[in-house]
Amino acid sequence: MKLTIAGGTGTVGRFVVEAALSHGHEVVVLSRRNGSDILTGEGLRPALRGADAVIDVTNLVVMSAAKARSFFETGTRNLLAAEKAVGVGHHIALSIVGIDDIDSSYYAGKLAQERAIAAGDVPYTIARTGQFHEFPGQLLAGMGGPIAMIPKSPIRPVAAREVGAHLVDVAEAGPVGRARDLVGPRDEELIDLVRRQLEFDGIRRRVLGMRLPGAYGKGLASGSLRGDARALRATITFDEWLRSPDHTVGA
Repeated sequence: MKLTIAGGTGTVGRFVVEAALSHGHEVVVLSRRNGSDILTGEGLRPALRGADAVIDVTNLVVMSAAKARSFFETGTRNLLAAEKAVGVGHHIALSIVGIDDIDSSYYAGKLAQERAIAAGDVPYTIARTGQFHEFPGQLLAGMGGPIAMIPKSPIRPVAAREVGAHLVDVAEAGPVGRARDLVGPRDEELIDLVRRQLEFDGIRRRVLGMRLPGAYGKGLASGSLRGDARALRATITFDEWLRSPDHTVGA
């Protein structure tokens, strides 16, 4: 198969590329550097020509629901229009488990993305997964100062490496609309993961828990982001991931 990866240099994208190549697929990575831009649509048709499937793992970390919706809807619609024009037969998008009742902040963008895909003309698969093991480090990197304020959030995190492999499996299976969710092997609390990562990395930093207001905070604290019993279970635990080459100390 020829797979085109949007966001192929990011946290998950690099593992999608690695898994696809290991399965013997031809891989094209969309990038503004090679003339293709999902937000303007520029260069997408020639970049997608001949692709059997497109895997979209593009991302923008933003707390504004309006900005999140704009990014994910615009990129998705441009990709779908180009895919339809050149005859791509399968669009795969990465999303997040348990967000149906959290139509606010960043998750509003992911739900808008799912709706745009379902309303489009290209056969598709939406693959929802748990939060990544990489997520605590991303939170810490975005917070300055000696204190880290971490929201209450029960999750079942999964390694980005396993998400990448899962997305390639989804591409190979063909369009199904909604794939089975993928979550990590253990129930965890986000604040515990942050503390364990800091301890493992040898970084002294005070970590305090908080409850975010509104629908977003309620959704984070609800436990819905753990997914349900029907989900596939990945195998790499957070502590195994910390000890692996995929984790960079302090990141």
